Amino acid sequence: MTSTNSAVEMLVSSSNTLFILLGAIMVFAMHAGFAFLEVGTVRHKNQVNALVKIMTDFAISALIYFFVGYQIAYGIHFFDSAAVLSQEHGYSLVKFFFLMTFAAAIPAIISGGVAERAKFYPMLVSAAIIVGIAYPLFEGMVWNGNFGIQTWLETQYGAPFHDFAGSVVVHAFGGWVALAAILLLGTRHGRFRNGKLVAFAPSNIPFLALGAWILCIGWFGFNVMSAQTLEGISGLVAVNSLMAMVGGIIATMLFGKNDPGFIHNGPLAGLVAVCAGSDIMHPIGALAAGAIAGTIFTYLFTYIQQKFQHLDDVLGVWPLHGVCGAWGGIAAGIFGSEALGGMGGVSIASQLIGSLGGILIALLSGVTVYGIIKTLTGLRLSEEDEFNGADLAIHKIGSVGKE
Repeated sequence: MTSTNSAVEMLVSSSNTLFILLGAIMVFAMHAGFAFLEVGTVRHKNQVNALVKIMTDFAISALIYFFVGYQIAYGIHFFDSAAVLSQEHGYSLVKFFFLMTFAAAIPAIISGGVAERAKFYPMLVSAAIIVGIAYPLFEGMVWNGNFGIQTWLETQYGAPFHDFAGSVVVHAFGGWVALAAILLLGTRHGRFRNGKLVAFAPSNIPFLALGAWILCIGWFGFNVMSAQTLEGISGLVAVNSLMAMVGGIIATMLFGKNDPGFIHNGPLAGLVAVCAGSDIMHPIGALAAGAIAGTIFTYLFTYIQQKFQHLDDVLGVWPLHGVCGAWGGIAAGIFGSEALGGMGGVSIASQLIGSLGGILIALLSGVTVYGIIKTLTGLRLSEEDEFNGADLAIHKIGSVGKE
């Protein structure tokens, strides 16, 4: 009997390790989606820079999160022997890998907002500080119960802040940090002429579409594998993710005038919004949450482009991740309620407080980190370098070689 129990425990442990490893790989692949989405959106002279930024941001994020960030968030370090770390088939290591890919999404989100005019190394240092300190503090507060905030919310309002897969913890946090960076960086030269917007068309729609498709596919690892064990897996999360994605597409198709940029960002808006409540919403509620997110993104992105000259958000990461992410936190409290067919166990008051708290912490982090870096080294390329393009100015090569 003992040997049978041992075999079952080994099977469960190895299966959980494989499960979360597959999730980590799928979310890791999403970073290729971030890269191609940015490559397709920026002008030709900035495509190489977009690719290099996402790759180096990921590497720096992995290092700083391994040595600093993960310990801040969860109180776990990796300074034990390999024999200790490999226990339970190395599940704790693979769990770190999975959560690290979430952390690395923060600078990937920011990258899209500050594209085409940001210095390379100052932005890399800023990303390291955000991923190593600011993000883990908020992550640990929500997902590990640090500082007692979740306990207080449950005592006061009957339920803690619910964010199953990171609408607020990852996306809203990244989007609102990006907003601070965008405002401190300033508008691209030539973006407005005589007070009127000058359109900078996407350089490569197929690359933009490829990035969106990669992100959509990987997102099912982002959401479903957030269960972190096979025992916790739920088909509800998968179908809710699907329905929210579809809702986002339909909304951007209807309200975005068939613009390919809107239509390919629509599914991302829906998926951002459903992360928080994907495990508790009814699929029809997820569809509604995704459709509302797609509508928010379309109208808000258009509005800020036309009305706010100092808010030059190249990929629209603030409306897409920041605002739709915050909406996702609130939507979990609405569509996750039993009254609307959800699983219940969620408080709208806790969702509002958690979402607004995430916004506040992200803004404060972004203003502090990017403000200090701007004072010390500057954040922005010179006007000449920006005119020539970040590819030549920083990497000394363009995206298309010349014979």
